[in-house]
Amino acid sequence: MSVPTLGNITPTLASTSVSDESFLLGGDLLIRRIGLGTMRLTDATGDGTHAGARIWRAPDDRSAAVALLRHAVDAGMQLIDTADAYALGQGEELIAEALHPYADGVVIATKVGNLRPSPTEWVPLGNPAYLKQQVELSLRRLRVETIDLLQLHRLDPAYPIADQVGALAELREQGKIRHIGLSEVTVAELEEARRVAPIAAVQNLYNLTVRDHDVVIDHTAAEGIAFIPFFPLAIGEHTRPSGVVQHVADQLGVLPGQVALAWLLYRARNILPIPGTASTVHLDQNVAAGNLRLTAEQYEMIASSSGLDAN
Repeated sequence: MSVPTLGNITPTLASTSVSDESFLLGGDLLIRRIGLGTMRLTDATGDGTHAGARIWRAPDDRSAAVALLRHAVDAGMQLIDTADAYALGQGEELIAEALHPYADGVVIATKVGNLRPSPTEWVPLGNPAYLKQQVELSLRRLRVETIDLLQLHRLDPAYPIADQVGALAELREQGKIRHIGLSEVTVAELEEARRVAPIAAVQNLYNLTVRDHDVVIDHTAAEGIAFIPFFPLAIGEHTRPSGVVQHVADQLGVLPGQVALAWLLYRARNILPIPGTASTVHLDQNVAAGNLRLTAEQYEMIASSSGLDAN
């Protein structure tokens, strides 16, 4: 894969091994570590931005979204993450329209387990029959017989974890799911789920300024389970001119957001960031971040400051 340039900026390249650049998801899917989150490929707010978008409808400019998805694969992204709750299934349909038949090496991850009764509501529902139905619908919308990574979008406290994961395990045995993942779980919840079925990935909120799941990262890393941080670039004031992230970016001749992604990749080798974007320029910048090399000193400087303090 060629390294995208950033205007007149060429990223510092890392001398990395395959284990640094890629991760073996579920023990059998070797993928590059930076993927694409597609939540933002939905309705915008009407002012030309996606800030505050309700993830309720397909994008107005469908052709642009299709082009971006195809560009992502052409640029070397392999993990494409979505959910049945994104635009009430239209997000999955968009991915199929853009990428089906899927190229070798492309891994489609989706999620079930969240109801969307209105544009502002996300309601977990872990009824096993409902989960099975939603997987069947995802299979149809994605136009596949097997979903590479099916994640439980949220645990529902109204149902035992064994019942929720057990429903997905049944579909895995039938060949409809290749690997099972969880989202927003603790180590204890993960281990309870693993008593029912193998878990290949955990997708929790994590970035430079939200690090509540450090213990989950360390545990999954030790167990060979992927950790997929969602909102990996939601790091508040990371572009502040006096901040440590900007300081490191200046040292490397890159952008602050790229440093934030490189920091995640350094944090643990099982971390697979999935930054979302509706811009091919930003997408190329994200891909290029996979080739950045932070020194141990730069990593620790950012870690100790949360990326926000003045240097």
